[in-house]
Amino acid sequence: MQHMNLSTALEAQHSARNYHPLPVVLTRGQGVYLWDEDGKRYVDMMSAYSAVSFGHGHPKLLAALTAQASQLAVTSRAFHTDQLGSFLKAVVETTGLTGYKVLPMNTGAEAVETAVKAARKWGHKVKGIAAGQAEIIVCTGNFAGRTTTIVSFSTEDQYRDGFGPFTPGFKHVPFGDAEALEKAITANTAAFIVEPVQGEAGIIVPPAGYLAKCAEICKRHNVLLICDEVQTGLGRTGRVLACDHENVKPDGVTLGKALGGGLLPVSAFAARADVMDVFRPGDHGSTFGGNPLACAVGRTALQVLVEERLSERAEATGKELIAELRSWTSPLIKDVRGKGLLVGVEIDPAYATAREVCEMLLKYGVLSKDTHHTVVRFAPPLNMNPAELHDALTRVKTAFSELEHERVKRVA
Repeated sequence: MQHMNLSTALEAQHSARNYHPLPVVLTRGQGVYLWDEDGKRYVDMMSAYSAVSFGHGHPKLLAALTAQASQLAVTSRAFHTDQLGSFLKAVVETTGLTGYKVLPMNTGAEAVETAVKAARKWGHKVKGIAAGQAEIIVCTGNFAGRTTTIVSFSTEDQYRDGFGPFTPGFKHVPFGDAEALEKAITANTAAFIVEPVQGEAGIIVPPAGYLAKCAEICKRHNVLLICDEVQTGLGRTGRVLACDHENVKPDGVTLGKALGGGLLPVSAFAARADVMDVFRPGDHGSTFGGNPLACAVGRTALQVLVEERLSERAEATGKELIAELRSWTSPLIKDVRGKGLLVGVEIDPAYATAREVCEMLLKYGVLSKDTHHTVVRFAPPLNMNPAELHDALTRVKTAFSELEHERVKRVA
């Protein structure tokens, strides 16, 4: 524990307090497991918010990283490289977005910022919306990052507190309500940006048919449907894209997190050619976006996704995980919801906060993180095998049982 105290003391001294980590110092990862500096092993039920969907230290991804790093890592987009084209081709082919074009970036937030810029310029230059009047509709409870523009369309008070003035041009509708979307559309509406499943809001799954209805509405009104698949994409919900569950092909898709194979930040905005063609040299860019190292790792990550049938495995494992959690009769649990391996357990605040549940899980060797103080998320690597799932569920049940015994007695 001495090393952990030193590590955390250095963080406290030198780091901005924009995170509140759980009290553990991690030093090593392999597959679905992580180890702390004392050698204790934990099941990773977070996957770094889906960034580690392929598990820690995947050999094919490490091989791609080291081989490319020793060859050529970064040049900027001032020059062509031998890696970019094949990466972009893999993105559209793997996601089924054939004929679309791709703009590579680094973080998920950058991909969403790119989508916002593309939608606005398309609205002005193609749809004919008057200059500076393009509107974008978003949903309450959305989360797409924490840049200035993105927090401008957030409905979470903390994300906005003290960070104004905010970027105008956004309109909110309730998530899961297609009729509200149609009512909100005007002649100035350029796009509707939506998460197929809201992650940070607490793993909120919309009613069946919602996304398909939104796609029909957007097409009828000549509004771009842009799906934010940064967290839900690349197998997480049991399909390559979460919008595949309803056979929806959006006009634009943002990707990130898992696209970097858990090794480095890689993101992209993919859109119809006529949408992406609004960009001209100098309109948008990124020093690191589309760098050879990112392209090699991202392309390999997409190969692994297909070769190891991770979408199918996520669907099967997710069904088992959700069914088991729903079978438990615990006063701590108000609801279990999710799709694939993106699962949220809502905690009854009368007994505990979600943070307290995560601290108890930590005690029993399970790593997770709360969202909105009331939901514990379970989103392990997609390649978790049955034995590892059983191990995780055994630990989770033990943790819940101890906390339940402790809190029910206190409340009574």
